[in-house]
Amino acid sequence: MKTDITPQEYEAFKTFLQDACGILLGDNKQYLVKSRLRRILEENDLKSLGELLDRLRKSGRGSLREVVIDAMTTNETLWFRDDHPFRILQEKLLPEFAARSAVSPLRIWSAACSTGQEPYSVGMVVEEFRRQKPGKLRDVKVTATDISKSVLEVARRGEYEMIAIGRGLSPERQKQFFTPSANGGWQIRPQIRNMVEFRELNLLERYLLGKFDIVMCRNVLIYFSADLKRDILTRIHATLNPGGYLILGASESLNGLPELYEMVQCHPGIIYRKK
Repeated sequence: MKTDITPQEYEAFKTFLQDACGILLGDNKQYLVKSRLRRILEENDLKSLGELLDRLRKSGRGSLREVVIDAMTTNETLWFRDDHPFRILQEKLLPEFAARSAVSPLRIWSAACSTGQEPYSVGMVVEEFRRQKPGKLRDVKVTATDISKSVLEVARRGEYEMIAIGRGLSPERQKQFFTPSANGGWQIRPQIRNMVEFRELNLLERYLLGKFDIVMCRNVLIYFSADLKRDILTRIHATLNPGGYLILGASESLNGLPELYEMVQCHPGIIYRKK
């Protein structure tokens, strides 16, 4: 990018990004936009953000749009992030659903799954529960979604470098659920990999995923406006089975919607039950 971003270009790009994927850029984030889009501009022989916006308008929902959204999406993640949601899953939710004999299969949705650490962490917790309670929860399906094709490709491979493995994964779980791969990384074992289905999904668009017993929508709503958060949480509510649960990120809350969800204190942590 050979020129600075003008105020008009920045406002136009903020509008594009919010309309495309819901991300609400704050003021004075021009440096972030420049750093994340520099390579895209160079590869497409574009000299300014304004030229990129013109190209995006002409190309519609083409590959350039996907690349730009991918570059602007934060894909920070790690294994068993924040810990307590996975303890709640293991100590409260899985025993509760295992006791509901009519629930088969148990369906879990990991929204904004990034490179797969969250849904695979869920799979490990489920497998550990099965070993403790043989015969219980034999049919569990985890649907993992993200807007980014590139992170989904990584997630589907289920192969991670050592630096990624070390972020939140204990040596015991690494030994149980991974095998060394030929190129020096670590491959998730088939019993966990086969539990998870990865699908591309924009949270602003229609959810054609079916019904779920548990939805994990963590550390993504913080990037959306209040109106979009309410819209997404309302549509997630429609995907939950009766008595289903919503798990948000540690810094996220419903901020309303008492007609849809009931708060459940778990000490530590809070989850939400569908009304």
